Amino acid sequence: MPPARALRAATRGSPLARWQAEHVAALLRAARPEVTVELLIVHTQGDRRLDVPIWELGGKGVFAKEVQAAVLDGRADLAVHSAKDLPSVTVPGLVIACVPERGDPRDALVGATLDGLPQGAEVATGSLRRQVQLAAARPDLTFVGLRGNMATRIAKAAEHDAVVVAAAALDRLGRAGAIAERLSTDVVLPQVGQAALAVECRADRDDLVALLAEVDHEPSRRCLEAERSFLAELGGDCSLPAAAYATVSPDGALSFEGRVASVDGRSVLRHRTTGADPSVGAEVARHLLDVQGGRELLGR
Repeated sequence: MPPARALRAATRGSPLARWQAEHVAALLRAARPEVTVELLIVHTQGDRRLDVPIWELGGKGVFAKEVQAAVLDGRADLAVHSAKDLPSVTVPGLVIACVPERGDPRDALVGATLDGLPQGAEVATGSLRRQVQLAAARPDLTFVGLRGNMATRIAKAAEHDAVVVAAAALDRLGRAGAIAERLSTDVVLPQVGQAALAVECRADRDDLVALLAEVDHEPSRRCLEAERSFLAELGGDCSLPAAAYATVSPDGALSFEGRVASVDGRSVLRHRTTGADPSVGAEVARHLLDVQGGRELLGR
């Protein structure tokens, strides 16, 4: 028997983040029974400032920077993130060493179905991406902000006609029964990396890179890489509502759709194509920027 290995995994402290870190730990134990994983809980700026919209705090990195710092300074061996919380460019010194199999990437309504919402219904969401796409489908809807953990968000459904959350979050927390409707990606395209997990470690830890590769799910990784290339081509943590979704067909090709919208939701640009490798995401972004007028939206 090989000697036991104790690893420290940095994670946020919410019930969902803990579930995700424990899930990665279970995958590692299944692959290498000698491995044990301890959680290092990190409280991020995004968790502390629930009174401020994410885009005002500085975008996606507010949930990742402090967790990444724990790996860089040696307090933790690895970090488990919701991939959607990561900026499109990996922090120097770190590498995304594995992407486990992705969950359901769709958004979900709690409280009512889209067709079941009354005229002028109030929908709670903290995401401009969700808001502009729902408004395109139902221009009569009104929107209010929403922050907090999943339990808080589900409870808020009683104060509004519906709330919008990630379906995978409720699946993972055993709360799928609260979902009134899983929204088709034709209606609401997911956030880049939604329902995917990204496990980071130091780039110079060859031993960990090799270990984590054993629980990597190649189709999920390829899809995430394509979606991240889309966001990077748009300009990193793009200030516009952006969405992307990649899938792998049986022949191995990547099918990719990307969307960019104006902040007021009046202009929604979309493009879909297929390609052999993750650069298809960047290709779609360039089409939206240079052919469909996305640069003009960014200029505004």
